[in-house]
Amino acid sequence: MSPALFLTLEGIEGAGKSTVAQLAGSWLTRHGVAVRLTREPGGTPLAEHVRRIALERGTETVSPVTETLLMFAARALHVENLIRPALARGEWVVCDRFTDATRAYQGGGRGVDAGLIDALARSVHGGLEPDCTLLLDLPVEAGLARARARRGAPGATDRFEAESVAFFERVRAAYRALAAREPQRIRVIDAAAPLAEVERRVTEILAELRAPGEQR
Repeated sequence: MSPALFLTLEGIEGAGKSTVAQLAGSWLTRHGVAVRLTREPGGTPLAEHVRRIALERGTETVSPVTETLLMFAARALHVENLIRPALARGEWVVCDRFTDATRAYQGGGRGVDAGLIDALARSVHGGLEPDCTLLLDLPVEAGLARARARRGAPGATDRFEAESVAFFERVRAAYRALAAREPQRIRVIDAAAPLAEVERRVTEILAELRAPGEQR
């Protein structure tokens, strides 16, 4: 039996993380792997409440540091009440966003100090890092166009979906810098490629993770 692994999915809006999460869950289940799909911010009932606070477009100002603290508050609940217990049971966890998202969105996009983010990460999930991260990378304009098409109704945006192209360019650049620093953990997938090609690459990586060392 393969050991329980923690797999995260990252990328800008419209990158296709939800589609890849479902693909990964189905593929792992078919191959006899117990898997738990989840997301951030959120993943547990209380963390989902924090998600709504973090994402909703209200009249009250939410500073970049406050936003970062909200993300880690939700993450602390998620790690303690879902991720660690699932891994302890031997389940693989596939999570739509994790701390790399905070480094990209709040760090790269908002300019929050990387030292603060790293300190919070050590406090909230010290000793727990993703075994593998799939970074679904595509040009910002393409991602935002997909997100708009998926969303439908004009104005139905959260605080991040309403951000500027320049913001998402900073986020994408931060993600790519993270991948360059950690190429063994972060696997970059061309999310602008045809869906069949994205699926092929994802299943290749899953097969590699499930049976390391096997020849394919």
